[in-house]
Amino acid sequence: MASADLRDELLCSICLSTYTDPVMLRCGHNFCRVCIDRVLDTQDESGGYSCPECRERFQERPVLMRCIALRNIMENVLITPSTHTETGICCTYCVDSPVPAVRSCLHCEASLCEKHLRAHSKSPEHVLSDPSTSLEKRKCSVHKKILEYYCTEDAACICVSCSLAGEHRGHRVEMLDEASEKKKTKLRNVLQKLTTKRLETAERARSLEKRRRKAKEKAAGEAERVTALSRDIRRRVDDLEKKVLSEISRQEKEESLSLSALIHQLEIKKDELSRKMRHIEELCNMTDPLTVLQEPDTGDLCDPEEEGGDEDTGGHDKQLHDGDDLDVAVISHTLHTLCEVITGIRSGIYVEGPADILLDVNTAGNNLLISDDLKTATWTHEEQKRPETAERFQKYHQVMSRRGFTSGRHYWDVESSRSGEWMVGMCYPSIDRRGDQSLIGDNNKSWSLRRYNNQCSVMNGQESDPVPDKISSDRFRICLDYGAGQLSFYELCDPIRHLHTFTAIFSEPLHAVLYVYGGSIKILGGKQ
Repeated sequence: MASADLRDELLCSICLSTYTDPVMLRCGHNFCRVCIDRVLDTQDESGGYSCPECRERFQERPVLMRCIALRNIMENVLITPSTHTETGICCTYCVDSPVPAVRSCLHCEASLCEKHLRAHSKSPEHVLSDPSTSLEKRKCSVHKKILEYYCTEDAACICVSCSLAGEHRGHRVEMLDEASEKKKTKLRNVLQKLTTKRLETAERARSLEKRRRKAKEKAAGEAERVTALSRDIRRRVDDLEKKVLSEISRQEKEESLSLSALIHQLEIKKDELSRKMRHIEELCNMTDPLTVLQEPDTGDLCDPEEEGGDEDTGGHDKQLHDGDDLDVAVISHTLHTLCEVITGIRSGIYVEGPADILLDVNTAGNNLLISDDLKTATWTHEEQKRPETAERFQKYHQVMSRRGFTSGRHYWDVESSRSGEWMVGMCYPSIDRRGDQSLIGDNNKSWSLRRYNNQCSVMNGQESDPVPDKISSDRFRICLDYGAGQLSFYELCDPIRHLHTFTAIFSEPLHAVLYVYGGSIKILGGKQ
């Protein structure tokens, strides 16, 4: 008797039934010949073959090797014993002791052992089948005859009497075997589709599992990066804190020593003045004029530097004034260093580095001079007489960059002249080049920061919003986060100051663009 575990080992992983004509691939996995043939047929179109079990790939269609040992196990261990014993059906005619039945006769409605099967009638009406306890289900409930036909119209199994004189008379009927084979063909087609779908589902599951692992690895990498960055920030802050505290302590000790020395000098001078005051008081109290007159002149009793005493006192006061406060300039410089550290860290988090921007002369208006390094645009009275093309700005003094951005985070810096009017920003390549709305920021295909008469404003779609605070620097930064749909402008002062952020859903590549009238503007930094 085959165990349940053994039966599980004899199941095809494609049809999930016991092997039929088992064959083996080179990788060692077994399948029904029909099942694996169907799978390989579906893989013919892709030009590659793989094992449905382990996904090992084969350049050519693999040769199917017949698995004789597995076939013998199927026939001798699983099929025959299960027919005899696992059904639990015994021979109807062995009344003395139960003997397992090997076949059942539908006509006799009896189960037969091998001995009684040999003696059983071989006439056609005695139809034999696998052992069954429900033989009555294989006969017509009305005519009590064997179900031999299949009515295609009513989808019912019928006997010969049903097809000739019963309710199925005149209907299209088929033999059970024929109808069964047709249904099996349909089921095989369904099975093939389900097999293909199962393989696709398994492949999709593997793909999602791969993405899940990548997401996990990426998250771990980002967590490690953030941890390392935080550790570096803490280390730098701790170092700067120690430096500032050490400087404060050093200045406090130095100031304390200086003040102590001054106090000591003043104490000595105070004692000397007290002594002279007592001596003068004694002279004033004497009654003997001879003694008073014989004493040195009263001027000699005063400080020999009395006339310069105010200056001396002033010198002390100056020293006291100079030592009144700590040298906060050193402390402020250190704190500025901390600000620079944080700014550098912030820039490192959000962008890789300055984007290289080169100006495209083919788009430059004829009153613009473009430098040899393609970094500076300067307005000129003299028209350059460049050829009129569809790319070139005709109405306004503008020029676009060669490079366009379609993803990622980028930034670039510019430096403007003090005189004239200028605009910086970004635009789509589909911006108008010759009409009234070709000015950057004056349409829905461009965004700009403008400075005119020492006043700054931002523009997009004919709407201008003034920048509220006064601009003191001539350097500016443009930051683009294409995926997030954000374009930001900053003033490069100390510290850097945010001016404005546009939010949009970008639908085309974005190019840097400059407008200059009566001055010049230069692109800073960048890398090739």
